[in-house]
Amino acid sequence: MLNHDQSYPRNKLNLTIENLSQAVFIVNRHAKTAPNPKYLYKLKQESLKKLIDEGKAKKVGLHFSDHPRNSQQQSDVLVECGKYTFHIPPTKSDFHTLPHLGKLDGSVRNPKAHISLNAAKALLQSYTGIPELEHQTSYHRKNQKTYQKPIFKKLGERY
Repeated sequence: MLNHDQSYPRNKLNLTIENLSQAVFIVNRHAKTAPNPKYLYKLKQESLKKLIDEGKAKKVGLHFSDHPRNSQQQSDVLVECGKYTFHIPPTKSDFHTLPHLGKLDGSVRNPKAHISLNAAKALLQSYTGIPELEHQTSYHRKNQKTYQKPIFKKLGERY
């Protein structure tokens, strides 16, 4: 008889805290240099939100952001998941409930992860249920230029 875990193809991707945190790490690292990071950051944020809701990750405190947007100071929430730590945007309640840890300690590093970007995305997509297609197609349609053949005319001719 088949084990419950073997009956679903999505469970071939092992959804352990360690694998999920490594996948979030890989997606986050690639998002920093991706041409369209919006989807990757959404995948990271939704994954961490779900991990927090399930009690598999916890919000530790607030850090001053290294890259504040339009203000002098901005804070991010430090989230601990397995052996990894991540930053996500804060909610209003985070400012009232979490301690402020001050400036980010640059010496703290996440451990290396050995998962490909495609495997990490597949793992997080199956975990969150967020498909990539909706974001990717809208991105490509906006930025895709239609090719127009050049028109050559003979010297002295007009259009």
